[in-house]
Amino acid sequence: MKKLKIRNSLLFVLFIQCISFLGISQKIISNQNNAWVLYTGNHKISKKLGVHTEYQWRRADFLNDWQQSLLRVGLDYYNNPNITFTAGYASIISYQYGEQPINHQTHENRIWEQVNLKSKYGRFDLQHRYRMEQRLIDNWSNSSGAFVQGKDNYRNRFRYRMMVNVPLSRKEMANNTLFLNVNDELFLGFGKGIAKNVLDQNRFIAALGWRFSPDFNIQLGYLNQMVLKTDGIKVERNHTLWLSSIYNINFTKFMKR
Repeated sequence: MKKLKIRNSLLFVLFIQCISFLGISQKIISNQNNAWVLYTGNHKISKKLGVHTEYQWRRADFLNDWQQSLLRVGLDYYNNPNITFTAGYASIISYQYGEQPINHQTHENRIWEQVNLKSKYGRFDLQHRYRMEQRLIDNWSNSSGAFVQGKDNYRNRFRYRMMVNVPLSRKEMANNTLFLNVNDELFLGFGKGIAKNVLDQNRFIAALGWRFSPDFNIQLGYLNQMVLKTDGIKVERNHTLWLSSIYNINFTKFMKR
């Protein structure tokens, strides 16, 4: 039964990849090489509550130019060890980059809510993350050769990510363990203003990680990011070096002293 669930999960990742491939057929595709450096931390402040912190340094043309700067914070609620609810705010600056650049640098204010579900099947750690986003994005128009900022664009988006971690150097996840992380995330826009791209993005990541402790690991791998533009024609295929560090602090340990 456990092997069946893992197999079905991996088949789902392949299914999502097929949907993404079909979604970009007959499009104008731009292949680009980027690099992302990420820090993420979930810091417990009580038995049930924690603070989520995250920063992503996203670079275009490998490391030469800006792609995006993303800062995300949130409040975690630990329903139990396997279910976490989070809500928070994100600030994103998007830059002009690549062969299909946006017409102007933009800033986005984003509210987000998510639930993360964890389960374990033998050596496999499986996670399902469901996220909703309410996005306010700068609206720039070019009038008579000069850019004018209008009323912000409002967008809704749903995201689903499935992630599998499996230890490689040991039978179980423990301190000083090499592991493999494979995950896929689908982005779907809905509501007014999404134009022709209900399928907004797809991200596939395969990375090797080293777990120093339950609260600290570093991962290095490959991210394939598909970005479908609002005109329904242009697509970015971003081949990205992905470097991630996770460092969690349990503040309740200090409070007990």
